[in-house]
Amino acid sequence: MLTLSGKGKIMIRVLFRQFLDEKSFREKRRITLAQVADESGIGRATITRLANQPDYNTTLEVIDVLCKYFDCTPGELLQQVDNY
Repeated sequence: MLTLSGKGKIMIRVLFRQFLDEKSFREKRRITLAQVADESGIGRATITRLANQPDYNTTLEVIDVLCKYFDCTPGELLQQVDNY
């Protein structure tokens, strides 16, 4: 989370759950967090935090791996939330 002078707080959110739901729907299969961790190489604890904590602060490396896993761009995966 970042506070800008006179502008309030902003947060960059990872839309992990939304992309996981879309991938599950497209592939017509249930995808567990453990499967995401195994298939992407991202640690299970990090995947769990991304799924359950909207304000979780992750690394660019994780964002890059998730973009490859979900076949998307960072601009699609990330959302800026103003006045959080």
